[in-house]
Amino acid sequence: MSHHDDDIVCNTSGNPHFQDVLERGLQSPMRRNLLRGGVGLAALSTVPFLAACGGGEGNDDTTLGFDSVGKSLLDNVVLPAGYTYQVLHATGDRLDKTVAPYSNAGTETDDWSRRVGDHHDGMDLFYVDRKGRYSDRETGRALLCVNHESSADAHFFHPRGQTTNGVNGKKFSQFGGWDLGVRPEQEVLKEINHHGVSVVELERKGKGWTYVLGSSYNRRLTGQSPMRIAGPAAHLADIKAFMFTRFDPTGATSRGTLNNCGHGKTPWGTYLGCEENWAFYFQMPKGSNPVDARTQTARARYGVARTPIAEAATSASSQGWYSPSATDDRFARWNISAVGASAAEDFRNEPNTFGYNVEIDPLDPKAIPAKRVAMGRFAHEGAVCSIPQPGKPLAFYMGCDSRNEYIYKFVSTAKWTPSDMGRGMAAGDKYLNEGRLYAARFNADGSGEWLELTIDDPRIRGYAAYTFANQADVLVNARFAADAVGATPMDRPEWGAVNPKNGEVYVTLTNNAASLRSPTTTDAANPRAYQDVDGRRGSGNPNGHIIRFREEGSQASAVQFTWDIFLFGAEEDAGDANLSQLTESNAFSSPDGLWFSPTSGICWIQTDDGAMTDESNCMMLAAIPGEVGDGGPVTAQNRIGSATGTQETFMGALLGESRLRRFLVGPPGCEITGVTETADGKAMFVNIQHPGENTPALGSGSSFALESGWPGNQGYGPQGRPRSATIVITRKDGGVIGL
Repeated sequence: MSHHDDDIVCNTSGNPHFQDVLERGLQSPMRRNLLRGGVGLAALSTVPFLAACGGGEGNDDTTLGFDSVGKSLLDNVVLPAGYTYQVLHATGDRLDKTVAPYSNAGTETDDWSRRVGDHHDGMDLFYVDRKGRYSDRETGRALLCVNHESSADAHFFHPRGQTTNGVNGKKFSQFGGWDLGVRPEQEVLKEINHHGVSVVELERKGKGWTYVLGSSYNRRLTGQSPMRIAGPAAHLADIKAFMFTRFDPTGATSRGTLNNCGHGKTPWGTYLGCEENWAFYFQMPKGSNPVDARTQTARARYGVARTPIAEAATSASSQGWYSPSATDDRFARWNISAVGASAAEDFRNEPNTFGYNVEIDPLDPKAIPAKRVAMGRFAHEGAVCSIPQPGKPLAFYMGCDSRNEYIYKFVSTAKWTPSDMGRGMAAGDKYLNEGRLYAARFNADGSGEWLELTIDDPRIRGYAAYTFANQADVLVNARFAADAVGATPMDRPEWGAVNPKNGEVYVTLTNNAASLRSPTTTDAANPRAYQDVDGRRGSGNPNGHIIRFREEGSQASAVQFTWDIFLFGAEEDAGDANLSQLTESNAFSSPDGLWFSPTSGICWIQTDDGAMTDESNCMMLAAIPGEVGDGGPVTAQNRIGSATGTQETFMGALLGESRLRRFLVGPPGCEITGVTETADGKAMFVNIQHPGENTPALGSGSSFALESGWPGNQGYGPQGRPRSATIVITRKDGGVIGL
């Protein structure tokens, strides 16, 4: 089970999944029929909405040039014939020669701030020209930025697992918790510093790429790195008031970045590391002074500890990072109780300093990263930019990665000027501090609206569940603002991607649970509620889908859009739930990572799955995209057990095996996430995250019962414990990947 499959749900707003809109839409002359779902597909209802999965043969002349690989449970990375891979770097690899080589036994005595982090996730390439400047053209020299999402496999970082109360062998679950106690300082520092972003220099050697040990560009952004708080000039003073801590009583700076998941790349050549499931590391120990009721309310909406651990409690969803010391702020900052006379004397506001897009200039190691508050605070899963048009604003599309959360858009006030390319953080201040933040509403007739999150909206200004003080409050507590305006709760929105051919936006909706997606809570944008055929994930929407939309007039600043559904995940034997008619060769579940190749035009889909991992490890697929509205009528049967319901027709289409093929399958326990490629499309970088994740805690034994030994079992580094890693894929004939 991927650790993401247990995300805590914090949306208790009661926002409708547009059931009322859906029912009204049934009378619309625009109506189309779409499966609404049920247990085993309980009910098909006519829904006026354009569903599409690429549009039959479509109008895209791209051709996939490889045969689908089969499902795999092998402890290796499986690729099509004619392809090969090499490991670029893995968890614990050193960035300079002064650090000892990785032991893969948990015996490191350094604090990991000069090693590659763990849980490789979103990433991107930044070319460096001969003068050390950013280039958008391939130069044979590049910097690779890689997100490091989590330290949920922290038992591998220490000789015998995590230590608490003098007992070894613990395996932390950020959703299940464990016995809290005083933890060794060195263990905690390792875990904090596994988070963040790695920046490493690469050089091209023949067809392959290697990272440059000791490069002056090599660096880590960790959970302790200095960060600048940045936001709209008119509201910056109010924003800083939310950030007051003992570290910086002025609120101008903060420390660290956590759980960087999906990412973004700006047109001017900087990197956005997006903070996702950051809420679980904060705690109020037993006996702590509680915070005020308003802060408790705000924390609850983000899954942050609201009250101290009960005196009788023995567990909590925390790693106990606060426990080594109450006076050393490296650890005390994770205790968010009211221990001081004001917020400037303790760390009660520390959670407010996380949940943002963090801008980093890879080419300037001295540049202080900035937390871009104008883009909103939530569980950020990527920040993908619209196609830049000179003289037009830029839009950044963002998912909030938790079940029943929202899709957001930030539109810059500044209009794109191509001469800003290469201007680093100064350009970031220009485009990312001033703008408008929106949340998406998907209507049942295939239209959509961007709802601006502004204190001037009476729905926000007068919202009963949370009283907003000002616009800064709206940005810092953006989830509440999206609740207030009636945005559409989605089936766990994750990565976004923009089709470079037409500017259309795709977003993965990874899955949803039965308690949140039932036959009575489906809607046009989240239409399925059904039973997992083999019972591994119960019912709900265990296999996920991908939604896409086109802005009105193809303008990034539009407030209206048209949408459809691109693709439904399913096992090939899922019956009526297999709406995209997937086969053995392209069945998949729980889409997560998403990216368009600017060279080939292929839409690459990566999975973070727990529903069909009994028959295949997580995977990556290639799809030919088509365009919004290119579908045709599809008929689906409606059954509940042996009872047969009515036959309904909806607008949809089939990609087929010629337009959707499985390209890669990873080792056991992994998630495939993060993909980019060289400018010529001949080398692809892919991240293999947390192989062997399901390895049990050490218990009373002296060694782990490993689920995976990759990549050591393939000759990379010390054998034994599994490691997250970035791989580089090439074709043996030197051709473009995927074609």
